[in-house]
Amino acid sequence: MRAVRSWLYVPGDRPERFAKAVDSGADAVVIDLEDAVAPARKEAAREAAAAFLSAGHPCPVCVRVNPLGGGGEDDLAALRGTHIAAVRLPKCERPGQLADAGRSLPGVPLIPLLETALGVERAFALATGHPQVAGLAFGAGDLAAELGTGHRDVLDAAGYRVLLAAAAARLPRPPMSVYPAIKDLDGLKADCVRGLERGFLGRSVVHPAQVPVVNAAFTPDCGELAAARRLLERVESATAHGSGAWLDVDGNLVDAAALRQARARLATGVHFGAEGGPGPT
Repeated sequence: MRAVRSWLYVPGDRPERFAKAVDSGADAVVIDLEDAVAPARKEAAREAAAAFLSAGHPCPVCVRVNPLGGGGEDDLAALRGTHIAAVRLPKCERPGQLADAGRSLPGVPLIPLLETALGVERAFALATGHPQVAGLAFGAGDLAAELGTGHRDVLDAAGYRVLLAAAAARLPRPPMSVYPAIKDLDGLKADCVRGLERGFLGRSVVHPAQVPVVNAAFTPDCGELAAARRLLERVESATAHGSGAWLDVDGNLVDAAALRQARARLATGVHFGAEGGPGPT
């Protein structure tokens, strides 16, 4: 899958919302067969998801299935042969679960959701546990319930484990978990900026009103892109003149990590159609 800023969840038993979610501006839609669906509605949700995915759609449509061993196998079987972009596997804890999912849906990208203490502890094993793993995602809500605390320091520590495992496995930067205060768009924006500074890319959302806020937060603005371009041009100029020491416009030493960040920022801007502004004169 291409890079994603916003993953919009839509309840699997509300098929009248599926097309609206696709048209919301979200980079990807996630039809949820797990938490958003009552037990009595699971079969109807499964059928609705498979029917919607019988055709392709303008943006990637993924599915969060139920946990394997708790209905997930039936979900995967129903999704065979559909135009599914990826499967989110909740409460993933064992590479064997990835193997089971891969056998059910060969070739379909798998995204383990790490939302239990054991899943977080095994983050790298899951990141490298199957060739169809296309990324990791962190679920703060379920983990907080298991740990008995939603303290930011505790959840940050767990999120960083997921972030490091994804990087070590050469997977895309993981998205942030859902921001639960749906109406607090200012708080959402600030939290996205905080997550971006810490290395995350994008986040899961549960309401269309959150989509433009998240998309904007994870898209480099003109000033950021212009600064990244200037930095790379200075390094190229210094290298061409035989200098192995790279300085930015303020005279600060530029290390390899800063160069990687600048290149990544430009690549993200190009990917999402951002404008970089004029380069230096």
